[in-house]
Amino acid sequence: MAGAEDFVEADNAEAIITRIEHKSRKIESLLKQSKPVEALKTALEGSPPKTRDERCKSANWIAVHRAIMAIKDVDGMFSTLDPEYYDVLMKYLYRGLSTGDRPTCDQCLRIHEKLTEKAGLGCILRTLADTVNTV
Repeated sequence: MAGAEDFVEADNAEAIITRIEHKSRKIESLLKQSKPVEALKTALEGSPPKTRDERCKSANWIAVHRAIMAIKDVDGMFSTLDPEYYDVLMKYLYRGLSTGDRPTCDQCLRIHEKLTEKAGLGCILRTLADTVNTV
């Protein structure tokens, strides 16, 4: 878990946004190749960004959201998604649920159910208890 000293100052936010834009282009490319799980892995890598800058968090959410919404086979996703991604995925699922957008909430709930089956309740507890690495 990152400490407060590991966070990037706001003046470096532009560099983080540039990296997120590059990641977004890679995600779009993977989605065009019909590789939604690889797109999700790419979206979750390096997430959440080590900054408190809301522009960075929003830009990263947009990239992760795009990948989450492209997942059609939730069971198949978990057969190839590494457990190292479970906790950060859970964070983004809760962010998706907080939007109130019906299609986003429906997809997040579908994935949440399967993720909880796969990762257990500990994944939920770690997500809720981690107040430093917010998405």
